[in-house]
Amino acid sequence: MNINATLLVQALSFAFLIWFSVKFIWPPLNRAIDERNKRIADGLAAAEKGKAALVEAERKGESAMKEAREKASGVLGESEKRGHQIVEEAKEAAKAEADRIIAGAREQIASELAKAKTELREQVAALAVAGAEKILQREVDAKAHAEMLAKLKAQL
Repeated sequence: MNINATLLVQALSFAFLIWFSVKFIWPPLNRAIDERNKRIADGLAAAEKGKAALVEAERKGESAMKEAREKASGVLGESEKRGHQIVEEAKEAAKAEADRIIAGAREQIASELAKAKTELREQVAALAVAGAEKILQREVDAKAHAEMLAKLKAQL
């Protein structure tokens, strides 16, 4: 066998293998590599978008927390004001009720005082009649002298 022919056949076989690889094997491999690169690039872009969305969500969350804290402090302030207002209203109502009770007690005392004065006048008049009766040693007719006794009660 001739070495040159063998080398030529091997060179042609290698050239055919290279041509076949470039024509039929290399394009699908390039497409698969390009597709894989594109998926990796898309995945990295999506990861960056997700990272940006996470940062935005954290910022919005902090903003919402700050707003909620402000609202809570506002509600707390309003509830404290309302609590003080309720306490003041209760104090005013209690004072009005106390004033009403005191006024009622004063009226009752005045009524009882007038009643006691009237009873005392009647007792004094009865004692005066009894004293006059003993002095005169005779009975004084209270019905006959009612006008005189009424004047006596008025003077007392």
